[in-house]
Amino acid sequence: MGMNEPNSDGFYEVFEVFSKRSYKSDFQHQFSLLAPNAEIAFVMAQENFLRRESVVDLWVVKRSDIRMMQPEERESLARLDNKDYRTTKGYGYLRKKWRQYEQNILDEKEIMSWGEQ
Repeated sequence: MGMNEPNSDGFYEVFEVFSKRSYKSDFQHQFSLLAPNAEIAFVMAQENFLRRESVVDLWVVKRSDIRMMQPEERESLARLDNKDYRTTKGYGYLRKKWRQYEQNILDEKEIMSWGEQ
């Protein structure tokens, strides 16, 4: 039986474990585990995870309580794919253009022409 399949006897449930390494950091998903209830899942998460890494917070959430996007909801994301105007990557050429501009201002011929006056 895989982790995504429901348990036929209903005894074990799948729980997702999230941790936060510092007060300023975000929560990160760490692993999934099987447990009969939330309290035992929390103890198992502490035993399996906290002995390896120090964290400031730990969340254990029943997978069935997490809402995922449905396929028809994912289709609505396709219309939001053109957001290039929100990123600054389109301005990368300006550094090169500025460098060319500066070089054209003080080229060798111009500097040499100053001495001829």
